[in-house]
Amino acid sequence: MKILRNIKVPTGNILIISGEKGKLECLSIGDYGKEANLKADFMGLTREIEHVDHQKMLPLTEKWVITISTQYGCSMGCKFCDVPKVGKGINATYNDLKKQIITGLSLHPEVTRTKRLNVHYARMGEPTWNSDVLDFTINMGKELYPYIGDSLIHPVVSTMLPKANKRLKEYLENWMDIKNNIFNGDAGLQFSINSTSDKERDNMFSGSSLSIEEIAEIGRTLEMPKGRKITLNFAVAGYEVNAEKLRDLFDPDKFVVKLTPMHKTHAALENGIKTDGDYTTMYPYRHIEEDLKKCGFDVLVFIASEYEDLGRITCGNAILSGTLPDCPYEEE
Repeated sequence: MKILRNIKVPTGNILIISGEKGKLECLSIGDYGKEANLKADFMGLTREIEHVDHQKMLPLTEKWVITISTQYGCSMGCKFCDVPKVGKGINATYNDLKKQIITGLSLHPEVTRTKRLNVHYARMGEPTWNSDVLDFTINMGKELYPYIGDSLIHPVVSTMLPKANKRLKEYLENWMDIKNNIFNGDAGLQFSINSTSDKERDNMFSGSSLSIEEIAEIGRTLEMPKGRKITLNFAVAGYEVNAEKLRDLFDPDKFVVKLTPMHKTHAALENGIKTDGDYTTMYPYRHIEEDLKKCGFDVLVFIASEYEDLGRITCGNAILSGTLPDCPYEEE
């Protein structure tokens, strides 16, 4: 797969590559480590994080993150995301998925094994429209063995839960089977919720996502996860996060809540959607975290550094939409 652009940012590389149907975008990045930017009392990470600055990344032999596109563009129309500006969601092929990862790994041929390779289906597109994601994930270990050996691979599907997808429930059931029985729990599933208010959700998702009650009904039918619970993600931006309502809809024994900043995409800023205060500190998340913990939820608070956000590696960004990093970068 030909690399058309290789943009090196402080945390890794943003790649524009030629796929079978056009241009795709993927990431090969490092990780600061959970001790640097994650607060999670249930994991023993209880310290108060004052501020997250860009710092030295973990060696790729410790943790490597590859984020790939499941579609060319996206048709969801979320108001905080730049990807719809690229075009409508046309599914990437099986080989597109495979070659994005291999291209990312090829940047560092000296690394032949890592303790953890995270593969995130979270750059461009809504993964639940693409059944090749399921087929490729089933074969992922075999397909990537020549490049990364028997490294632990942790694939993650992040979904906006499109209401028009009549096979969504079936897709998520299949993913949970893959998570539990092929990866023995070492795979992730994330629901992008952002608000417990359907009115707010209809606005931010442009009416393309299920209601929170419909999502909860699907969640109740899914089998209990091995390993990490199913994640309910809230990008904090002044939206309603009613902990008691969430508890009544989602079993805390089955679901974990993740709080993140609302990333500063062009679309989010154009629509006035942003995290209040300094998102590199605990300030915007503290009271929400406390309310959720009181209702029995395990809570992950992910605090991004400014370079992670402005480097365009976070969710909702796409260089193909016409943006560039707002932090130091160079093209190789």
